[in-house]
Amino acid sequence: MTTVLIVGAGPTGLTLACDLARRGVALRVIDRAPRHVRTSRAKGPNPRTLEVLENLGVLDAVLATGSAPLALRKYRDGRWIADSDPFENSRPTPGAPYDRGRLMAQWQLEQVLRDRLAEYGVRVEPGAELTGLAQDDTGVTAELADGSRITARYLVGCDGGHSTTRKLLGVPLEGETAPEQSMVCGDVVAEGPERDRWHQWFDEDGAVMLCPIPGTRSGWWFQAAPERDADGTPVAPSLESFQRLCDRHTGTAVRLTEATLLSTYRVNVRMVDRYRVGRVFLAGDAAHVHSIAGGLGMNTGIQDAHNLGWKLALVTSGLAGPGLLDTYQEERLPIAAWTLETSSAGMRAVLEAIKKPGGGLEAGITPETSALGLGYRWSSLSQDRSGRHDTSGAPAGAPGAPSRAPGSPAHASAGDDGDTRLRAGDRAPDAPCRDTATGTPRRLFEVFAGPHFTLLGFGAGSTAALREIAAERGDTVRVCAVDAGPQAAAGGQVPGLDDHGGHARSAYGTDGDALVLVRPDNHVGLLAPADGTRAVRDYLDGLGR
Repeated sequence: MTTVLIVGAGPTGLTLACDLARRGVALRVIDRAPRHVRTSRAKGPNPRTLEVLENLGVLDAVLATGSAPLALRKYRDGRWIADSDPFENSRPTPGAPYDRGRLMAQWQLEQVLRDRLAEYGVRVEPGAELTGLAQDDTGVTAELADGSRITARYLVGCDGGHSTTRKLLGVPLEGETAPEQSMVCGDVVAEGPERDRWHQWFDEDGAVMLCPIPGTRSGWWFQAAPERDADGTPVAPSLESFQRLCDRHTGTAVRLTEATLLSTYRVNVRMVDRYRVGRVFLAGDAAHVHSIAGGLGMNTGIQDAHNLGWKLALVTSGLAGPGLLDTYQEERLPIAAWTLETSSAGMRAVLEAIKKPGGGLEAGITPETSALGLGYRWSSLSQDRSGRHDTSGAPAGAPGAPSRAPGSPAHASAGDDGDTRLRAGDRAPDAPCRDTATGTPRRLFEVFAGPHFTLLGFGAGSTAALREIAAERGDTVRVCAVDAGPQAAAGGQVPGLDDHGGHARSAYGTDGDALVLVRPDNHVGLLAPADGTRAVRDYLDGLGR
């Protein structure tokens, strides 16, 4: 019996596999496709996903493979109208080092993640199709199309919008389909357009969009409003139909010589009402599908996986109680609802924008779509023992029920009382600091990177608590003193950082001495006073119990 069986080897499944593998969890990853496909569907990680990928240790490979987002070149009636850059006013900040995503094909990101997984000795098993499921109190048995069976303590369905796992569980994907919002897509080889722009031809009777695929010499993403026959039925995508669409909207500007991965995309806005049935979980498109506006699909799935991985690892190792797994649904189901609402609003904005010359896809790109403002203030894992916030009710920005969205990033980081300081459940910010012992630059994200909790202690008054937790918890919790002075490192147990620019204190809202416990997925779990050793112990010992 393996510990975790992952069904589906897309970005969601591979992220989960990498996270579990680095924690030493025994796992298998199966995928129904007979070989790894070069599918260029999603166009790359957003800023929050880049932080996840940094934590997994693959950011350098992602940055080397992809490119910065391109400016958008808009045309009308075949003529150039305007160029626009949705990120021209964006800048990195000390707390958020990635102000924009990365442009790369989905297959390129999958290759980066597979390579990382192979470093842990785990490889995807292709051509393994799930056909049946059975579970009891001890585990799950997966039946495959070839008649073989795999038993595991837990199974995670990361197998896409047509998820077999979801169907076998009998969990409906509820929502609606917008047949009028459809497009034909494919990967094409094209001649004509310059590769330093994302070209978009919008006209009254349709649209064609061409975006260069990074790392290729002549590969492009093709998207267009479909041709329709006499009775209004969309014409099936093909090289010939793509060329006719190009001729109609671009004139002679584009010549296509090859078209692959042809598909017709219809906007579905649907999600499940639960992420878990017994020992089986759903993640990514298996749990939620929506408009492509804002590029949230793949990114939300990767962030699902990052939320679930550490919880599965702690439960299966006995370091947390089984109730910890319930918090996966508690935290991610409201995020799925927010994603559906945000992407639908983005699609409406795009459809309205393209009616006017110069309008385009940038209408669907907002600060919210970076996902940097999303957190879990409403979660049972978000605890404030610092006394600086009223915790008598649901935190500001939290949904009242799983069917509600958690609100905008602005509401996720600022209370109704106007207090913008960090709260339990928020994403843990980065900050540039210096190593107290050596003076070399070191970021908080470097301290967070890995499969551990991080206990930040601000001020000299926190060092006793840091030493106690370090001695008790070993590798489970990494401790770090911020602005505690050279004495913090006495005995070698407490590495220290000098917050020379004041960025860490500003980001974490600490004027004096305090403790901040950061979860393995880089969200704040606990805020406590500097002498709050017991609060930290109670938090860690109470996980899932």
